[in-house]
Amino acid sequence: MVQYAASAFRSDVAVVIMGQCERHQQSPVRAMVFVNQFRFNVVDPHGVSSFIGPAHALKIITAACSRGATDLHQVLEMAIDYDREWALDVKRGIRIFDEHNVDTLCEAFQEVGQEGSALQHHPFRVLDTETRRRSMVPARLGLVVFNLKAQRIIQIQNSYATLERHDRGRIRREGRPTTQIYTYKLPDAWSIVP
Repeated sequence: MVQYAASAFRSDVAVVIMGQCERHQQSPVRAMVFVNQFRFNVVDPHGVSSFIGPAHALKIITAACSRGATDLHQVLEMAIDYDREWALDVKRGIRIFDEHNVDTLCEAFQEVGQEGSALQHHPFRVLDTETRRRSMVPARLGLVVFNLKAQRIIQIQNSYATLERHDRGRIRREGRPTTQIYTYKLPDAWSIVP
């Protein structure tokens, strides 16, 4: 049975969702829902992962791509340098998903996807037609696919800002922007569509 709870978490986070899989009576599943958010899909040699992230994560993931990330694990490890809390939350969510869902979705994860808004989903991997459908639902700011294998960033919908090949962003500590700046420059091999 899935149990839910909602609470304020940070100023830019609206809800924390918790659920528990009957098969694994361990720590609850948590997902942060940001007020201004994107849905990000990362395609790597292991498959497709989908998660919600704040607006500033668009530059963070792009910066990780510019540093040569080849899979989701590397993207999130590099993202820790820019926004530790968000990156660790996504890593934790993917780890929990992997623990509970090997070849098919655990019943509790299916219920979370069916009952709540598609924007309230915790990080997940695309395993079947249902998770593929969920992965293609844009969040408030849009949907961006980072295809690490093809070195292509596909902005299916981006109502936030133009994604630049060379840009800068603010490093965040405890979810808040600092005065520290990072820069990135995508290698020529990378393309941004459109």
